[in-house]
Amino acid sequence: MKYIGLLILMSMLALNQTIRAQSEKNPFGLVYEGAITENVDGKVNIHPVRYKLNGIDIAANVYTPANYDRTKKYPAITIAHPNGGIKEQTAGLYAQHLAEAGYITITADAAYQGASGGQPRHMDKPQFRTEDIRGMADFISQYPGVDRERLGALGICGGGGYTLKAVQSDKRFKAVATLSMFNTGIVRKNGFLNSQVSTIQERLKQASKAREQEAGGGEIVYSGVDGITDEELAKVSTLFYRQGYEYYFRTHAHPNSTFLYTTSSLMDLMAWNATDDIELIDQPLLMIAGSNAQTLYLTLDAFPKATNAKSKELFLIEGATHIETYWKPEYVNQAVNKLVDFYQNHLSTTDL
Repeated sequence: MKYIGLLILMSMLALNQTIRAQSEKNPFGLVYEGAITENVDGKVNIHPVRYKLNGIDIAANVYTPANYDRTKKYPAITIAHPNGGIKEQTAGLYAQHLAEAGYITITADAAYQGASGGQPRHMDKPQFRTEDIRGMADFISQYPGVDRERLGALGICGGGGYTLKAVQSDKRFKAVATLSMFNTGIVRKNGFLNSQVSTIQERLKQASKAREQEAGGGEIVYSGVDGITDEELAKVSTLFYRQGYEYYFRTHAHPNSTFLYTTSSLMDLMAWNATDDIELIDQPLLMIAGSNAQTLYLTLDAFPKATNAKSKELFLIEGATHIETYWKPEYVNQAVNKLVDFYQNHLSTTDL
């Protein structure tokens, strides 16, 4: 834990200036390629909004289509961001592309994370992440021009796992899609690629002690990282994590984005599974993943378990890794085209 604290301090000092400069290039803080820099009449616009969810202040961005007319009716899509991510990164990229296709979209920072409120910071409990998605549905359903009978959901990475859980019981969502789905509970329990199965009980004891310390007014204990040096990055052998660190701490860095989470969150995460009760999903389901993604096993595990989906499709992007589906144009375009086709088929007025 001392190492993590030292790493946080050193990385923040080293990277803070670079990160700040990158995010300040865009007036909305967006760090993805082709991001909106100004709202122009007749084009896709972005609208930063804030709303309350269970007493917590949530920061979100709403994207409206070109020539948006608040008196007309549009289908809408909620977009849940990845673990460690925020609304200004890949979630915003997909929100903008789907708005370009005619949808009103919303992506929000999870409670306790990003620009949203909540203490302690970086708490990452699955029940809250699931509630975040329902909260986006609450807000966007009341937004001018939204046809609440044509509401879809998209979840990316960890947001994909939480989206699978949210739509099991929330039938306001008429179609659900995931991109590079990451079942956070399974990975936190068993380790990535089941590499930590032998230490489950030990890590649960650590999480329990962390909560005990918090309850006693002590220092909040964190797991994960909030930056990485070039030397440390070069030693990361797992492609998924190396590309993730490059994305979040180099190419698409933002000061609100971090891989930190409270260690006590593991008490909830390790007892949670996105596929528990997945048979409750009766909406149309699309799951997209890269054929070369090391996380593909999580999508392949979940997909066959959704036995009651009205229809379902597994779409693999040939050659793509997990992180490359976040930003690489050739892969993003394939994913967006597939998503647009899916939502057009299942959020049309004739399909309801």
